[in-house]
Amino acid sequence: MEGVAAAGVAVTTAVHDLGGFIRTQREAAQVSLRQLAKRTGVSNPYLSQIERGLRKPSAEVLAQIAKGLRVSAEVLYVQAGILEQKDSSPVLDAVLADTAISERHKQLLVEIYESFRRENATATTQTVPTTHD
Repeated sequence: MEGVAAAGVAVTTAVHDLGGFIRTQREAAQVSLRQLAKRTGVSNPYLSQIERGLRKPSAEVLAQIAKGLRVSAEVLYVQAGILEQKDSSPVLDAVLADTAISERHKQLLVEIYESFRRENATATTQTVPTTHD
């Protein structure tokens, strides 16, 4: 029974942390709760409950909030525990933080960058056979 209670506390803490993170992002963007509700199509009371850790939003709602805050949906998914944290990279951080490009363009850039990294990692692990005379 203690394990169930501990798991419940962990979920509650994670939801509260997500709400706090969203509030911090909203305040940093100098966006009111009403403005965010208008941008996202998510009701003001529901956003308030998310920020206070009373509700756990779906991935779709998180995507709407991310778009309204002009942050990467991936960042919110990681905060919510939907995605695992990837290794940090200054290049990826810069792409994900850029507000001048769309979420779709960010996703494409990240995919291209990661494919180059995989290709280079494969190339460096392959050894060139040498001949011994």
